[in-house]
Amino acid sequence: MSGRSASSGRGGRRRAVEPGAIRTLGDLLALPADERAGVLAALDDRECEELLARWSFWARPDQRPPPGDWLFWVILAGRGAGKTRAGAEAVREWARSYAFVNLIGPTRDDVRDVMVLGESGLMAICPRSERPSYARASARLTWPNGAVSQLFSAEEPDRLRGKQHMKLWLDELAAWRRPDAFDQAMLGLRLGDKPQAVITTPPRPIRLIKQLSEDPQAIVTRGSTFDNAHHLSRAFVERITARYAGRVIGRQELYAEIVEEAPGALWTRALIERQRLPASAAAEDYAEIVVGVDPPAKSGASADECGIVVVARRANGHVHVLADLTSQGDSPGQWAGRVTAAFRRYRANRVVAEINNGGEMVVEVLRQSDATLPVRKVTATRGKFLRAEPVAAAYERGLVHHLGAPTKLEDQMCSLTPDFDARVAGFSPDRADALVWAIADLLGGPGEGAGALLSYYAGELDRN
Repeated sequence: MSGRSASSGRGGRRRAVEPGAIRTLGDLLALPADERAGVLAALDDRECEELLARWSFWARPDQRPPPGDWLFWVILAGRGAGKTRAGAEAVREWARSYAFVNLIGPTRDDVRDVMVLGESGLMAICPRSERPSYARASARLTWPNGAVSQLFSAEEPDRLRGKQHMKLWLDELAAWRRPDAFDQAMLGLRLGDKPQAVITTPPRPIRLIKQLSEDPQAIVTRGSTFDNAHHLSRAFVERITARYAGRVIGRQELYAEIVEEAPGALWTRALIERQRLPASAAAEDYAEIVVGVDPPAKSGASADECGIVVVARRANGHVHVLADLTSQGDSPGQWAGRVTAAFRRYRANRVVAEINNGGEMVVEVLRQSDATLPVRKVTATRGKFLRAEPVAAAYERGLVHHLGAPTKLEDQMCSLTPDFDARVAGFSPDRADALVWAIADLLGGPGEGAGALLSYYAGELDRN
């Protein structure tokens, strides 16, 4: 903003605003009301138009690109916090200097309806002189200076193969159903003097978001819904405040916190902590001890984990979760060896192993490790959430206690929701599955709570 404007100070004295002093809305609002009015009154029509289009003036600090040398600018923001506008404005700024500034959204419709044509999308935020032309058929934007923005859907990661980018805007990353789309995008982010990506997303507790939050090449900024309340409907703000204030989902969706226990999850940390016991509480007189196993379908660094959880039942029907010995990357012989070692170490009564991945080969692999190993086969015929519900109910009734410090097992338990999707979460809940099979087996035998669980699992436990 120019410094030629003037305003009336106290006592009627005229005082010019120093050149460059008014750079942001905050600077303007910090002036006394009479000086502020004078600054605005001194602007001509062209300057008013320029000011309205100057994002650096209107943006909050968390909506402005951070200084420094970074690869990812991760904007974790609540609903309505203005993260889409921040992403679009970053693209607008980059397109002035870089030839390839591309966009990726969760779906084709999201890219078109939110990132390009939405109320905070590129076509809406660019003044006429900077507005790109949109070719819907070829899924691209062409900017007045010749720069190009190609539009991609995260549902089609193969379309990203071989594509190169100077800058990228990735929107709603937490909702991408194909995590490999992110990998393909990063492989193509290699052109120009400073490849960078702005990522606008709500803060879901999935592996990729947590990894980015901890990446040394990433700058993370956060914004809450209420930071942007003056741009939102008052009725909307009042409604969401009444509905979500004080709830876990409110911390995530409004205040942009990464909450490890997903809204609607079967378990909460408070529930587990309420019944946690010290490791020294392990008893010598357990009625039964079981090693639950959820084996992976393949081996190697990219394979799912082999869930291995040791659970014991006391004579009074209460269950102790003794150990999470889950491993990843082992060959079948290696994870079978771990199961056998756990069986011997804890003097277990049996191994309960899911055979959906591998069938009879699972039992064969285990018995190659120890021919005398007593193995009970289980087959999943229901979804993970439904299988886990009766076990979670046992926690609610105070029957299950975790011994010792928290582990990754509890992270998985607190993320298991009705709509859990391993592709979106970036992991399979193998630890939680192993736990569920083991506890269901124990509570399906003699002891408190046996009837309901035995009835529920009828047809799933192969006791032969």
